[in-house]
Amino acid sequence: MKIVACVAFILALSLLPVGSFIALAAAWLVLVALSGVARVGPVRMVRSSFVALPFAAAAMPLLFTKDGDAIGTVDFGLFALTATWPGLYAVLTIVIKSWVSVQAATMLVFTTRFHDLMHGFERLRLPRLMVAIISLMYRYLAVLTGEASRMMRARAARSAMLPGAKRPSVRWQAGVVGNMVGALFLRSYERSERVYVAMQARGYDGTMVRHEAPPLGFAGMTAIGAVAGALAAFELVAFLWLPRP
Repeated sequence: MKIVACVAFILALSLLPVGSFIALAAAWLVLVALSGVARVGPVRMVRSSFVALPFAAAAMPLLFTKDGDAIGTVDFGLFALTATWPGLYAVLTIVIKSWVSVQAATMLVFTTRFHDLMHGFERLRLPRLMVAIISLMYRYLAVLTGEASRMMRARAARSAMLPGAKRPSVRWQAGVVGNMVGALFLRSYERSERVYVAMQARGYDGTMVRHEAPPLGFAGMTAIGAVAGALAAFELVAFLWLPRP
């Protein structure tokens, strides 16, 4: 139910027209209220969502490709780019949509146990292979992190320098890092083969064994219907009544 509600919320945000800043602010305030109810806190939710903002830079070309009133022109000598107000509204809308959507996904992860998420994906008919890959990656992420930390300590132990000695070149350091990444990949690949063989020896057939969750029931279906109705009303109000620039 929570997965469906989160996906529906993100879809509703993506369908908002350009310049729906009031509607986006209202959606964000709803997330803030939910974070308080879930005892996650808006600070933790917002802090964890900033990782997605650099990807929103892909929308920056819209600033110079939308027709409309000009904000200013940037001259690069051989060519010039003119920024427009419609382009600025489009970029800001995409950035805010992405930011709020990531916060919604963050709330889902913070308030749901990992194996419950995986079980929900299975019940939503996500490919079993994909669910198994995500599950194993999550469980062995700490193992890979520990392996990388040990390699970093080993490199530091073998890289002592005398005071005043010249630091190695950037090219040499890049080569060392590349060798470490390659070694970590080979170790991870070999470990995954051993783990998979051990799982097969214990009867693994591609399906993660879990206890069956209770059916969704009337209460769950009612909650999904209420969420769908609220999001439909939100879209209607955003399209018809809320002002846009």
